[in-house]
Amino acid sequence: MSTPITAELVKQLRDATGVSVMQCKNALTEADGDMEKALIILKQKSSSIAMKKADREAHDGTIVVASGAGKSILLTLHSETDFVAKNSDFTTLADKLAHIALEKGVEAMKDESANMINEVVQKVGEKIELGTVEEITGTTIGAYVHAGKSAVVVSLTGGTEELAKDVAMHIAAMKPVYTTSADITDADKAKVQEVIEKEVAESDKPEEIKKKMLEGKIGTYFKEQTLMDQSFIKNPDVTVGTLLANAGASLVRFTRAMIG
Repeated sequence: MSTPITAELVKQLRDATGVSVMQCKNALTEADGDMEKALIILKQKSSSIAMKKADREAHDGTIVVASGAGKSILLTLHSETDFVAKNSDFTTLADKLAHIALEKGVEAMKDESANMINEVVQKVGEKIELGTVEEITGTTIGAYVHAGKSAVVVSLTGGTEELAKDVAMHIAAMKPVYTTSADITDADKAKVQEVIEKEVAESDKPEEIKKKMLEGKIGTYFKEQTLMDQSFIKNPDVTVGTLLANAGASLVRFTRAMIG
């Protein structure tokens, strides 16, 4: 049973993906109003869609990373406008908060943050909110921050800080949905198969060829969405999984944040 394609549904998909209204409407129409299927359809058509937080309270801000021995802090500080996000008082505040969290702990930083934020609010005249703050620990940590709007921190066992930074950059650019194929659920597979079956059914190829096309397209879709199976952005001849294995390293965890 299809869901009516309302303006609100189109807006929700646009808020989540950042693509045009027409692309969102077409994807929802093709998916009979199913939001999850529409997201899959859009990803099928463009692997570079930047997923955005639809429920954020502030529209802009900056992301910073502070690192010390065996630990990094990824901190998001929200502002109302990009103008304030680039203000030196605002960026200095973000750096100070991240370093307090690094040195004293996240909870201690939160206790101190209110007064520090209020002082800058009085200067810039905009609402400022502390966003996500995450602590990442490990023996080998690397971070990548792009223009203060997106950041990834990677923790490895083995390898080097430079390798961890390269993997962080890859994650920021390629935005994997899954870490390994083991993370893909049966429900995920069913949704993708349903979408791609519809696409393959329109082909005039023999059924046996259609079956192979379906398997190939499903495999390609999940490979493009799975970190360890993705071609490494700096050397497409190897996957991220192979890159780490060749370096005697393994992924412990990664975390990422994005604004806009």
